[in-house]
Amino acid sequence: MIISKNEVRKKVEAWKRSGDIIVFTNGCFDIIHLGHIEYLNDARSFGTHLIVGVNTDASVRKLKGDDRPINSENDRAKVLDSLTSVDGVVLFDEETPIDLIQLVQPDVLVKGGDYTLDSIVGAHEVLTYGGRVEIIPFLEGYSTSKIISKIIAHAK
Repeated sequence: MIISKNEVRKKVEAWKRSGDIIVFTNGCFDIIHLGHIEYLNDARSFGTHLIVGVNTDASVRKLKGDDRPINSENDRAKVLDSLTSVDGVVLFDEETPIDLIQLVQPDVLVKGGDYTLDSIVGAHEVLTYGGRVEIIPFLEGYSTSKIISKIIAHAK
């Protein structure tokens, strides 16, 4: 389900009252590829429900440049929402997901293998209230930037 920041806290509280374990990750997820699918499946394996924070179009432009995103925030959210590993998608406009992480207060915060514990936004906060942080290795050979480069090279 695609949920607003206002709704996500209520949903998470209901799940936690049932004893469920909440996992959170975030990203641009501009062009979904096998690396994303494996990553999200692995992230979900750490708990009962996976919430995915997705950068809005404006946020992606700040991070990746004016020619990104390729797909709109609504399209990216709908694609992620269709995956069985994903229980909730929340758009965020800030440069980092710290406000969303503090709102959700996940039991497990997950990021990809290009991060270290000290570089993960929200890691300190999650660890402080007793949650844990998991770093999932990348599936080699898969990245949105590589896909875009390949498309551009083939278009010439």
